[in-house]
Amino acid sequence: MFEQLGLIGCGLMGGSFALALKRAGLVKRVVGYSKSPSTTERARQMGVIDVEAPSALLAVSGADIVLLAVPVSATEASFKAIRHLVGPNTLIMDVGSTKRDVVDAARRVLRDHVGCFVPAHPITGKEVSGVEHADADLYTGKQVILTPIERTFTVQLQKAVDVWTALGCNVIKMSPQAHDAAYAAVSHLPHLIAFALINSISGQAQGKDYLSLAGPGFRDFTRIAASDPKMWRDILIANREELLAQSKIFQESLHSLEKLISGSDGDALEERIDHASHTRANWRITPIKSLK
Repeated sequence: MFEQLGLIGCGLMGGSFALALKRAGLVKRVVGYSKSPSTTERARQMGVIDVEAPSALLAVSGADIVLLAVPVSATEASFKAIRHLVGPNTLIMDVGSTKRDVVDAARRVLRDHVGCFVPAHPITGKEVSGVEHADADLYTGKQVILTPIERTFTVQLQKAVDVWTALGCNVIKMSPQAHDAAYAAVSHLPHLIAFALINSISGQAQGKDYLSLAGPGFRDFTRIAASDPKMWRDILIANREELLAQSKIFQESLHSLEKLISGSDGDALEERIDHASHTRANWRITPIKSLK
């Protein structure tokens, strides 16, 4: 049981975490802060938070657990805003989709208290944002990646594992580097491709007509293109090295298929498609314990 959650960012992810903690009986009080006062007020009206804080620092005052639910580009500024009230027993987590940049920011700003920070990435979300979409079930049954560093305190790490597990999550540990490499391939690149595909079609003279003819396959494939622009701008830039490396591999794979089509090599093309079809048909979200 935590006495107080200091919530920095009262949107979808932060609001859902607060609701989940409350429902599970894991926190007595939630004090929240958002850059937009109207968001914080709405969060209080909805019962997501109990008290509105006028600053990030005051949201952390008296908190034994802190969640940064802000864009990854705002993480360092958030650390700077709260560092003077971070104690040795405080558990600090984030929900960012990139980890190396977040860890680097924590090292620079938190310094001696960096051990209190347990970087976290819940593998969940919605195409809509805002506290009005907060959902206590958002994390239930989902994977949460923790990327502790050598200076992470053992006690804080165990607390992080315990709290996410209590919310019904499967907890996985890996290094920040392994996390960013993996998610460049299976999350960031797919979003990049979806953005590019929608733009390539809509930019054509008859793009609107083409889009009007699209069916369920197109809908499913491009669903993630409706994601929050500012959030994904930050993610793609923050993980640009790993993302560009994966983009190069993808382009090579695409080019090889184009060559088979250009040469009317149906047998080889079918073989490649069969390999992809078989791989996808046998793919399941299979929890792993750790990855270095």
